[in-house]
Amino acid sequence: MGKHKEDIESRRLWHRLNERFVKAMATYHLIEDDDRILVGLSGGKDSLCLLELLAARSRIQHPRFDISALHVRMENIHYETETTYLQQFCDELGVTLHIITTRFDTARSPEDEHTAMSEESGENPSTESASRLRKQKQPCFLCSWMRRKEMFNLAQQLGCNKIALGHHQDDLIHTALMNLTFQGRFETMPARLKMRKMPLSIIRPLCMIEESDIKAFAVLRGYQKQNKLCPYENNSHRTDIKVVYEHIEKINPEARFSIWRALNADNKLVEE
Repeated sequence: MGKHKEDIESRRLWHRLNERFVKAMATYHLIEDDDRILVGLSGGKDSLCLLELLAARSRIQHPRFDISALHVRMENIHYETETTYLQQFCDELGVTLHIITTRFDTARSPEDEHTAMSEESGENPSTESASRLRKQKQPCFLCSWMRRKEMFNLAQQLGCNKIALGHHQDDLIHTALMNLTFQGRFETMPARLKMRKMPLSIIRPLCMIEESDIKAFAVLRGYQKQNKLCPYENNSHRTDIKVVYEHIEKINPEARFSIWRALNADNKLVEE
């Protein structure tokens, strides 16, 4: 592809991404004036795209909001991004980057970690949920919760009222199918979630954007790939569900929109 065609395609993709980003903001009331938002920056294509969209929108001044970013490095898991690249990426966008290194204690049970985090976040774990946690892969669960814990802590230290995560529409649909298949519940990660015991909300501004568009944009933009991927990322139910969902889309190319309408109709995309 020639440089001119690449530029045209990049502009087209940016327009489509930004259009759906703005639509998600308006539909689910994700961002308001005077918000202070902490962005989870893993270094993957989704979080890089999210930060770029948010940074561009923050310069428009409508609504008025401030953003900063956090990259959490986990000593236990060789899953990392070149922090020099992340710093340069943030500097070019005019975003302050915070980098925290932490670890999780494998001696603690998933139930212990979940209970501790639930007390902080305002969730109310049940005996049933604890039973489900025992069946989960401990490293993935603990790693995820410890990253989230660092985000909660830093957000409150910085006076942020919202945390933005880079989950796209495919992630939310896959989660809904996972919960339906393995938990007997029709639920997903909401586009907006208000924490019960913290003055924080979690928002997912990429919730109306398809992963394929982010992948294409990442290539055209030249996003640097992560140095090491998570060693557990291809050994989970989520990977299995992605394969199942690909078959569903072959049967019905409109399946995405049907599932999304069902989530909206059942009020699963906003939790107050």
